[in-house]
Amino acid sequence: MLKSCLINVSQSVASSSRSSLHTSAVRNARLSSKQARHEKVSKVQARINHKLAFDAQREYAVLGHRPGQDHKWQNSALAKAVITQDALYSDSVPEIIHSPEGDIELPPHLSFGINERSKELLFKVLPSLSAQEGVTKFSENVVSEMQEAMENEKVKANMFAKVIDLRNANAKAFSPPGNPFDTGRPEVQAALLTIQIRGLWKHLLTFRKDIDNRRGLRQLVHKRAKILKYLRKLDRDRYEAILPRLGLDAASIEGELVV
Repeated sequence: MLKSCLINVSQSVASSSRSSLHTSAVRNARLSSKQARHEKVSKVQARINHKLAFDAQREYAVLGHRPGQDHKWQNSALAKAVITQDALYSDSVPEIIHSPEGDIELPPHLSFGINERSKELLFKVLPSLSAQEGVTKFSENVVSEMQEAMENEKVKANMFAKVIDLRNANAKAFSPPGNPFDTGRPEVQAALLTIQIRGLWKHLLTFRKDIDNRRGLRQLVHKRAKILKYLRKLDRDRYEAILPRLGLDAASIEGELVV
């Protein structure tokens, strides 16, 4: 009798423990695992948002305008005064020079010191000599090799013509009328630094692990800010006038610079 009672009690205890194991314990374990996954996803998303905000702040300090406001740079006087790498490969409508290699396109105004004699040497004589030098052996393919060399020289001559465009040496836009070639003026120095900064930034977007150039970019950004702050102390009107001409916001110079 006692034995049967003990058996019944143990069976009831086992059944109750099994029911609790398969209901509340399992449910709580599932909830805790879901909460852990949700917290992990939230932390990852928070890190991503923090990195995006940090990158946006860095881009603002470098480029001088908020993301999505590229029109400020495109409409600035500096953007219209320089030849960028993209413009180097773009089409234009310049003066045409006919040479054995093909037509060479010259900009309307060449840099200082390039006269008519220099143009003839650079764009008529030099490409032919360079093409002939590239073909040193006579073979059955010498005609095709010569044509290829002449085509390459034509491409290089067109690119060189864009490089010696007067716009690349133009300091007038940021100098006073009385001294149009004053390269030591703060506005000119800030413009030159802005060109270097944008070139380095474009390079670092492709080569993100280039630590040396990233350090150099940081130095250039702080140097530009120092020059512009000096100009603000020297002449507030000149400072406020130069910022839109460089495509910069005042907050990107005066605020905390995170590069």
